[in-house]
Amino acid sequence: MSGITTGLRPACVAMVAALAVGCATPPAVQAAPVPVPPVPMNRTVTERLNPQVEALLVRLMTERRDMVIDGQRVFGTTDKFLPGKIAVGMANLILETPADDPRRAVYIRGFRDITAMTVDDVNTEWGIYYSLLALHRLQKAGLLEAAVDPGILARLRTQLDWRSFVREADLTLINLPNNYYGVAYSVAQLRNLLGWEDAAAADALLAKTLDHYATYSDFGFADETDGQGRFDRYSVLLIGEIAQRFIDVGREPPEQVKAWLRHSAELILLRAGPAGDGFEYGRSIGAYGETAMLEVLTAAAVLGLLTPEEMDVAYAFSCAITARYMDFWVDPDTGSVNLWDKGRRTDAYRARHRILGENLSLARQHVYTNALWNRLGYRDRIPTADLAAWRASRPRATLTWFDRGEQDRALLTVVDGTRLFGLPVINGGAGQHMNNPYFPIPYSPGLVAGSPDADFPQLITRVTLDDGTVLQPLAYHRNVVMTETGDAVLFQMDQPAMDRMGEAAPRPDDRIRAETTYRFTPGAIERTDLYTPSTALGPLDLDFEFAGYQPISGMTRDGDGWTIQYVGESLQSLRVTGLETCETLPVQPVHASPTGRFASVVHCHSNGRPAHVPINLGWRMTYADAGH
Repeated sequence: MSGITTGLRPACVAMVAALAVGCATPPAVQAAPVPVPPVPMNRTVTERLNPQVEALLVRLMTERRDMVIDGQRVFGTTDKFLPGKIAVGMANLILETPADDPRRAVYIRGFRDITAMTVDDVNTEWGIYYSLLALHRLQKAGLLEAAVDPGILARLRTQLDWRSFVREADLTLINLPNNYYGVAYSVAQLRNLLGWEDAAAADALLAKTLDHYATYSDFGFADETDGQGRFDRYSVLLIGEIAQRFIDVGREPPEQVKAWLRHSAELILLRAGPAGDGFEYGRSIGAYGETAMLEVLTAAAVLGLLTPEEMDVAYAFSCAITARYMDFWVDPDTGSVNLWDKGRRTDAYRARHRILGENLSLARQHVYTNALWNRLGYRDRIPTADLAAWRASRPRATLTWFDRGEQDRALLTVVDGTRLFGLPVINGGAGQHMNNPYFPIPYSPGLVAGSPDADFPQLITRVTLDDGTVLQPLAYHRNVVMTETGDAVLFQMDQPAMDRMGEAAPRPDDRIRAETTYRFTPGAIERTDLYTPSTALGPLDLDFEFAGYQPISGMTRDGDGWTIQYVGESLQSLRVTGLETCETLPVQPVHASPTGRFASVVHCHSNGRPAHVPINLGWRMTYADAGH
């Protein structure tokens, strides 16, 4: 029997039986046991993840539109992908239940009922893709007619269309970032596989997607904007999703797709470590920053793009990511994924109103990648790669280029023992440019992080002019250079213009320019800035903050700066120079990362600083290896 049925808790078995005659409020979901690592990926999926999702879906079949998870109503919110995510979750539940198990008939009827219930609900873009994926999987299994009423299916054929978010005449997206070309292509391909249209649209949308790569990046990473330079998690993930569409239908992707996928895999392999940490910068990270790495490495493995050593590392890292999902991201108190509570913070796009959908889409990413690793012969295989040793063996510094030209866009990766730093030089583009997860600072799991949708000046000095204009050196990077000398890594860049804060999109302001140098040495990072006015300016106000995971033990003024000491085994000290006053601030709700709340906030500032001479600023952080 499959793990999803053998792992079903007795309370859920009772609920399934009661579905035939109605069911009262279901009992609370109990916490699954925590495995002792290392554990094969398929065991984590079948013994822990599948039962967690099954419990939620059985509740949904019982409670329907009255369903509440951890105090959050599931329906009546603005989750525009929910019907599709429910469909793909329930399709997996059906297909993982043996045909001779009476519960399969219950789940098929549940799919039929929930599909009819949600057919008039908003279901766009990703939701359309998930719905079509569910219908196609059921069609392949010969269950589509049983699972969907013919009249409902006819309506879905009209509703589930890429033309709802792409202009058919010129194949341009309707008010969406460019990663949605991949979604549109996937939708068109699934419509073709269902027999609803020919392959012409899928081919055209694939060409449009690949053309975007060629137009806005010479290095195989997708700019989410039309050339503004927003290279984040999705810039690395998108080619993995495109490759996965070829894997779905058994087609060999073009050589260019495989070359770009190899670039993404190389960037992720630099980050493979025993904790299963994901992307350290950008939006929608946390649990999704981890599954992005899982999806890319799995696609690269299936397409034969990894060496034998890399295969074992990728599998071990996949096991670590999936175990971390159940150990860290799924809350045993609620039986739900937790991206929002107990000190965690995510961006508004993934706010708590999407609680059921996030459970289902995250689970799907673990489930389908596990199936691919099983196909590759890794079923029940205990991971053997030493990820700590792998991390420590990576090059001391790697500069990954995203784009070069009028502006430089890149990612510096620095490895110090088993600690990893990622320093992105990117432009957040409209809506993200002044949010600190996009700042050009050295992020490191458990040490330095940004706060989603937050604009406090994390490790970068903010300038307020006497006319009220607020500026930061965030978006206009040139002359990026990395050099290694002995045990030091130097990273330098110029910014001929500051980014003006408070506006939706980046806007250059050349009244001040900046020259920045980072110096990485074992156990320490230094940043120095030279801010130079290019025109006569009145007095300036300067502000700098650092929100950290550890409490402050002391703060002293010495020489030309302030030294802040920390309690704990990771961050040891932060010395700030060039600013007159440093003080602690209360930790507010905004001071939180995707993985947890910060424990302390230090704020340094100078008011009324003369602006007729260059301003020298800097900070130095010391830390210990925390085992990441």
